[in-house]
Amino acid sequence: MTKHDKKRLNELEDKFESMKKTKWAKNSRIASGVVWNLLLLFLVIGLTLTVFGASVGAGYFASLVSKEPLRPKDEMRSEIFSYEETSEIYTNGKYLRKVRSDIDRKEVKLKDVSPHVINAVYATEDEYFNTHNGIVPKAVFRGLFQDVTNSDSQTGGSTLTQQLIKNQILTNEISYERKAKELLLAMRLEHFMTKDEILEAYLNIIPYGRNSNGGNVAGIEAAAEGIFNKKASDLNLAQAAYIAGIPQAPFAYTPFYNGNSGLKDPEGLNPGINRMKTVLFRMRETEYITEQEYNEAVAYDITKDFRKAAPAAKGKDEYLTDEIQRETIKKLAGVLAEKDKIDASRLEEDGKLKEKYEILAERSMRNDGYKIYSTVDLPLYNALNEVAENYTRYGYTYTQETTDKESGEKTLEKLPVQIGASLLDNKTGKVLAFVGGRDHEITSVNHATQATRQPGSTIKPLLVYAPAIEYGVIGAGSPVVDVKFNYKGWEPNNFLANQELGIIPARQALTTSQNLAAVRLYMQIIDRRPADYLKKMGFSSLIEGDYHNPSAALGGLSKGGTVQENTGAYATLANGGKHVEPYIIDKILDRDGKVVYQHEVKPVQVFSPETAYIVTDMLRDVATSGTAQVMKSKLNFGMDIAAKSGTTNSYSDGWLLGYNPNVSLGVWIGYKYQKYQLQSSPNAQYGTSSSRTNDLYARFMNAANQARPDTIGKESRFQRPKGVVNRSFCGISGLAPSAACSAAGLVRSDLFNANVMLPNKPDDSIISSSSVSVKGTRYAALPSTPGEFITAGGTGVNLEFIKRMLGPLGGDASKLFPANSSFTSRIVSGSVFPADSAAPAGVSASQNGSTLTWSASPSNDVIGYYIYNGGTRVGTVRDGQSLSFPIGSGTYTVRAVDITGLTSGPSNAVANVAAPKPETTPPADSDQDQGDKKEDGATKPDAKPDTDKKPDSDKKPDADKKPEGDKKPEGDKKPEGDKKPEGDKKPKPPANGGDGGSDSDGD
Repeated sequence: MTKHDKKRLNELEDKFESMKKTKWAKNSRIASGVVWNLLLLFLVIGLTLTVFGASVGAGYFASLVSKEPLRPKDEMRSEIFSYEETSEIYTNGKYLRKVRSDIDRKEVKLKDVSPHVINAVYATEDEYFNTHNGIVPKAVFRGLFQDVTNSDSQTGGSTLTQQLIKNQILTNEISYERKAKELLLAMRLEHFMTKDEILEAYLNIIPYGRNSNGGNVAGIEAAAEGIFNKKASDLNLAQAAYIAGIPQAPFAYTPFYNGNSGLKDPEGLNPGINRMKTVLFRMRETEYITEQEYNEAVAYDITKDFRKAAPAAKGKDEYLTDEIQRETIKKLAGVLAEKDKIDASRLEEDGKLKEKYEILAERSMRNDGYKIYSTVDLPLYNALNEVAENYTRYGYTYTQETTDKESGEKTLEKLPVQIGASLLDNKTGKVLAFVGGRDHEITSVNHATQATRQPGSTIKPLLVYAPAIEYGVIGAGSPVVDVKFNYKGWEPNNFLANQELGIIPARQALTTSQNLAAVRLYMQIIDRRPADYLKKMGFSSLIEGDYHNPSAALGGLSKGGTVQENTGAYATLANGGKHVEPYIIDKILDRDGKVVYQHEVKPVQVFSPETAYIVTDMLRDVATSGTAQVMKSKLNFGMDIAAKSGTTNSYSDGWLLGYNPNVSLGVWIGYKYQKYQLQSSPNAQYGTSSSRTNDLYARFMNAANQARPDTIGKESRFQRPKGVVNRSFCGISGLAPSAACSAAGLVRSDLFNANVMLPNKPDDSIISSSSVSVKGTRYAALPSTPGEFITAGGTGVNLEFIKRMLGPLGGDASKLFPANSSFTSRIVSGSVFPADSAAPAGVSASQNGSTLTWSASPSNDVIGYYIYNGGTRVGTVRDGQSLSFPIGSGTYTVRAVDITGLTSGPSNAVANVAAPKPETTPPADSDQDQGDKKEDGATKPDAKPDTDKKPDSDKKPDADKKPEGDKKPEGDKKPEGDKKPEGDKKPKPPANGGDGGSDSDGD
């Protein structure tokens, strides 16, 4: 070092020493010390938190897998390689078939798989497969971070080993517990299986979308054949890349529609083709293929290789196999849960837990070699389904474009009229046979067990009449009220919208399915929660609103019920009021012959035997003279049958439920979507919905009887319990007959449940009455009503009776005994017409030869008309008679008369110069004063003024004649058939618009 350099160095040292002594240098030293210490502190805290977090994470992970058993090697290998279908189904104790898989799968060895497929799987599904020990930690943490932060980008991260564990040992449940078990078992599996074994198992179980027939496929061999009609070993690069890309979104990337609808349109194919290109890009990036191979494969037209759909094999047992397998899964889920000490009630309440065990049960059913014994009687099943297949009057088939929720596919959906039917053994609940639908290819939904529909009027015996009898509110013939009402804005109608039958027997109301009577009766008992009876009889979809909604009486349940549930409820009536749950799985044996499940019949007494018999007896009338009589007329054998039909709003559903002592059969028809109607214009050629259900029911029962006559038991008869008695009662009140009731000919008799109700209290409703007719309805006469319009000495009812019968719902009292009522000829309602103080509107008169005619007065309180010649009244015409009068010479006018006695102004004058006609004797009118009438009920011309006439009140009134009530009434004549008085036989309901083939119970 030169002197100059030394000098320079010394100068720098001196300068540095001087700087160290400055204030700025001292502050810098302090700050750097603080920063260093803080860095050390944060480092210590970070390491502590990391260790703590790792400990917490490890502890949490340990808690998640604490209940996972330590599976031995043989068990894990067995579960991984169990993709064979081994369980078997038996009917009538004989082998039917193996359990059918929902997925087409063909096993293949790894050596028989194209290397292109293996490389494509490595590149897209598990790049580090040959180096990891079952999991890739960074992928796990990435997935955990994305889940915690709810990231839009979800990259997954499961290795092939993890996916194998999820599909073969665990479930698809989304939870941290399942994921933790998956990680643990994946690492464990790597110790028990080689990489080639894991890869081979993966390629045999992974789902690959749909094949050319629209069926689900799993495994590379089934995918290659189903999509390209090739072996897995023969796939070229583009084909291998296409298939390898499918598992990420099977139904979006598969090239085929569901349900044998063929190849997707170009727009639908684009997602799968783009995914294929992504797979090829990944293969190039990971150097499994060259740039040239990549370019050639990307340019390859994959669409020309897609397989054309082949006609699907159609068997008769698709619905049967599906239903047996579905029920088997439910039973095995319960068995597996019980092994894990999980209560059955908890399984039903916890949806995720139930789903988990059903996944495990399905896997067990398909792989564990069970023998499944069904209750189905195959000859009966085939007989019913043959009828269903060959029936030609279902109705019109609609079509509509639909979009698949999973894949976004647009397809043209066929919408035929569907059918569901269920045949049950009443005593045991065995499902003997069913019809699940028209075509399994169109829909696999079992319309007998899976589709819930509103039951229409088939609910009335179950929810209204049986509970009312059980409570002791009515007997079979007790009077009910079929009169309109307004309940909080709801105004229901009968099938015939303007029909009001008034007071009618409960038996008749059920036979002709009167809506108004059913709702009124239901409102009398609704506070007792009669819907509880439905729950006891197996209706599983009830909600709280169904217990309080008055329209439930007409079938207006929120979700309704299945055909099997409804049929099972009717079987309760057939079985003396005892409900037995319908079932299709009798027992399940494991591969060693050990019973793992055995069904137990557990009857529940819902109704008393007396109630069940009385309702059954009422429903016999439905089949004899009501809405199911067409069905009974088409049976080719005789049997003791009770039945009830039903429809829903706009004819969306058609029902017929019926039973004999041995079996119950329920039939439903309808469209998938309720906007389509069974009685729309395109369906006119097929007949009414009721005629079709009646026809189908008879065909089913005829076929069943031919196949298994001993099972149907046509000779069986319902046995009447001792508690069911026949008692007389006053037909209009339901009380014990009084002398007045007997004198009026109103006594009836019918069945009662002696344990809860007998008509013991004497009737107090009958009073003497005078009435007047207003527009065909009879009302109590007012003091000012002119005597010539009054029918005196009749039988009426008191105001208390009217209030009691109409109840809190109210209604028009005049409709209690309308013109078409069987009581009309004997009784007047006692209702008072709401008269006003205004004179009625006038009329217009004209001449037709020697007859005077006039228009009807538009006023609503007119009881008849006066006819005048000059200023003299010469005739009287009552309400309901012809608006005409024979005239001679003179000038004639007409005045309308109202119920208060007020008259309208005179009509226009009609002058006539013809000679008067000779007097004639008018026909008798049992409802009106005959006095001095001539033709058409008019009084004969009289030259004397009114004031000089002997008033009608001085004549011998109708009351002095033998009154109608004293005559032998029409109902008491010997009717044809049984020659018994009406009071001693079941009253025949009046026609209400149906022909026996049309249902009168539209809601």
